[in-house]
Amino acid sequence: MLENSLKKNQYRFSVRDICFIALLTAACVVGRTSFQFIPNVQPITTIFILVSLNKGFGRGFLIAVLTIITTNIYMGMGPWTLTQLFAYGTIVLLSSFLGRIPSFQRYRSLQLIFAFATGFMFGFLTACGDVLIYGISAFWPYYLQGVYFDLLHGTGNFIFYLLLAPILPRLFAKFWSN
Repeated sequence: MLENSLKKNQYRFSVRDICFIALLTAACVVGRTSFQFIPNVQPITTIFILVSLNKGFGRGFLIAVLTIITTNIYMGMGPWTLTQLFAYGTIVLLSSFLGRIPSFQRYRSLQLIFAFATGFMFGFLTACGDVLIYGISAFWPYYLQGVYFDLLHGTGNFIFYLLLAPILPRLFAKFWSN
């Protein structure tokens, strides 16, 4: 009985959780809109990764959903919103899984490689989702046309990870305890 009660409370949010989720969502929205003049370079993927590594899938996915919906209200809502949610959901899920592996948590170099690779992963996953819109015959031309932008996304993730990884986990540990 106690175990079932603990499972139910696992996804209950405290006021502190709600505040941090709102603040990180706001930071993501500002980061994405501030860097929109550089194609595919924004800090949101890195923030999603760091939240998922440190706080788990639920909080990371919630911040991703709120960020994408809010920014797409400004930048344009369309079928690509669903593919973005699919791609970021997959990245958040993989990040939360990797966050449970001690060797991944220990080595910043592995985290940087992962952050860089998520730029390409995002591009591939959104192209897979867009197959429903453009058809399977357009998949490879569509995907290959975007590889340069995936490189920009990956490079941006790498740089933002270098900047944010020393700061955000310490803030989480100090102010956003479980």
